[in-house]
Amino acid sequence: MESPNASLDALVPAAIARKAVDLGVAKTDMEFLRLFALAVLAGAFIALGALFSTVVTAGGGLAPGVSRLLGGTVFALGLILVVVGGAELFAGNTLVIAFASRRVRVTRLLRNWVIVYAGNVVGAVGTALLVVLSRRLEAGDGSVGLRALDIASAKTALAVPDAFVSGILANALVCLAVWMSMSARSVTDKVVAVVPPVAAFVAAGFEHSIANLYFVPVALFHRLFARQSFWNDSSTTADQYRAIT
Repeated sequence: MESPNASLDALVPAAIARKAVDLGVAKTDMEFLRLFALAVLAGAFIALGALFSTVVTAGGGLAPGVSRLLGGTVFALGLILVVVGGAELFAGNTLVIAFASRRVRVTRLLRNWVIVYAGNVVGAVGTALLVVLSRRLEAGDGSVGLRALDIASAKTALAVPDAFVSGILANALVCLAVWMSMSARSVTDKVVAVVPPVAAFVAAGFEHSIANLYFVPVALFHRLFARQSFWNDSSTTADQYRAIT
């Protein structure tokens, strides 16, 4: 029999805050191996979203704003997989309000961040290597590979102050997406809550720290390991992207 208190309505902000505090405590208490494994998965999930976005925006043919919006919408796959799958993402774990509520000590908070960031690095960089070794970036006319190289070139050319402020803005939107997903009572609700903030930060061109752990390494690996046929088909050379280091 259904509980008389059951509801399909989203949680109100006060209830989200209580849920976020409880989740923060659970995250910081998690054993090392489980936390690290979930962090590796999160890095891989974000990398898959980044790959999806690269493929969709390759080749041109759309107005820049439309292309950015479409790329951001499909990039949301990464955070959807993280939220629904229960993985541990550094960008989202900066929203550990249990620390602000004094239920988590700073040492436990920093432990969580270090382990999760390290796991995210392994997952994102490992996925980047697998993507390059799959030779999918060399398929067709090479437009996907060129898009990957161009994305990394633009990101690595950013001035430090610009990248830093852009990272703050991106993570604010990521944290808002995670926060709103906590109000959800179904998988569909979570997906709907996650997509708009993620699409917004990608369309605006803000910098996501974990996504960049895929975008830059995948371009570096591709520059190093792409076969000569790719450079011939794409009418370019590896030397043109030597700034990606």
